[in-house]
Amino acid sequence: MSLATITGAQALGDLRGCKLLFSGFHAPELGRIEEFRNAILTLGDDGTILSVEHDGDPEGAIPLPEGWVLIPGLVDLHVHAPQYAQLGTALDVPLEDWLQTYTFPLEARFADLDYAAEVYSALIDDMLALGTTTALHFATIHVPATQKLAEICLAKGQRALVGKVAMDDPAQCPPDYRDSTAQDAVEGTRAVIDHINGLPDNNGMVFPVITPRFVPSCTDACLEGLGKLATESGAHIQSHISESDWQHGYVKDRCGCSDAQAFERFGLLRDNAVFAHGTHLSDSDLDLMAQNGAAVAHCPLSNVYFSGAVFPLRKALERGLDVGFGSDVSGGPTASMWETARMGISASRIRESGVEAAQPVERRGSGDKHIDFREAFYIATRGGGAALGLPVGAFVQGMKFDAIAINTLEPAGTVRIWPEGKTEASNDLLLEKLLYTVSKPNIAGVWTDGMNRLQKKTGITAVYKASMTASISGIQF
Repeated sequence: MSLATITGAQALGDLRGCKLLFSGFHAPELGRIEEFRNAILTLGDDGTILSVEHDGDPEGAIPLPEGWVLIPGLVDLHVHAPQYAQLGTALDVPLEDWLQTYTFPLEARFADLDYAAEVYSALIDDMLALGTTTALHFATIHVPATQKLAEICLAKGQRALVGKVAMDDPAQCPPDYRDSTAQDAVEGTRAVIDHINGLPDNNGMVFPVITPRFVPSCTDACLEGLGKLATESGAHIQSHISESDWQHGYVKDRCGCSDAQAFERFGLLRDNAVFAHGTHLSDSDLDLMAQNGAAVAHCPLSNVYFSGAVFPLRKALERGLDVGFGSDVSGGPTASMWETARMGISASRIRESGVEAAQPVERRGSGDKHIDFREAFYIATRGGGAALGLPVGAFVQGMKFDAIAINTLEPAGTVRIWPEGKTEASNDLLLEKLLYTVSKPNIAGVWTDGMNRLQKKTGITAVYKASMTASISGIQF
């Protein structure tokens, strides 16, 4: 291939209908990593993966530049999109104070559509630049701003699930930031569902989500109405579940049962429902969620600040519960799924071994086996896709080509491959290094539906052209 023949698609911008020669990794199932070395991936015209061949014919394929490693795009199962404006602040107060003093007043500002568009645009740009190709978003109570978030996600190319927050209980919601009635909460949600489903050129890119904030913020009438709307519309569902001592206890006092049982009672514990946190879920709650097909957004960073406990991840996985990671912007202080996954590994080790050295070793921790980097990689990619019921998170025929190219040779990045590392027999070590050391400068390309969504596209073209003469795909071991 001569440089003169390079088109926009061949410069790695639009890969739809193309063949790609690449090296990389994916985790099609929990605990199993599959490595690709100079493999061939063929895309359909709509960005769907038609085939992946370890020993395919490279004729006519576009090679990734030297040093680039391809992995599936990251999936974030819990984002409070408006809270990006307060990321990294007010993390030293209890959850109920954080909501009433800081978060609800901030979210009330999203009645201003210009302000909403500014914050949401910055968030989606930054998430894509970090490799988050799919996200489950809480918006605010405002229908126009929620619709704007969906439109921004579609325009920028993030696969997204967007929900208008429903919160109508005057006992827990401020008078200037709540739905006026249960009917308003339900009808506002319906309006957002209709709007998103009717967006032009929205071919499986943006989905509506029924979003009761959590049980304490919603009246029974609101929750019942949303449960009926879920049955009517088939839309996804998201909420918080058993996040803290306060929330967990509040629901027990009010409803006479656990969070999970309450959501089941209102018809909201079901397939395509994702519930964040779950640190206080009992074994029977986990069983109930698994039986109903619900999933968990594990938010290890924000759990440190607001939950007072570590999510029983191993117990959830052993029950067959779908689990993905959530950044929980801004309860978590970063939008990076890389940092979230790293904390997910650390939290599981803390839960296993405990924290108090004065206790005997056998009583110090829970004993739940920690996750390793292989499992964390799955949870951050295909685990999140499975939780949402979407065909993303792995390089498998029929799935969408949502992917990240990591440039391991980027001088401004934080990945360093030393010469002796290239002689390792197992490239699991390379994947482990990437999971722990990648930073934003290392993200060289981000695709959804086969189209590059990274803002530094001109840089991609330049890097591609400069590396063409090498004819090397990925790192050679």
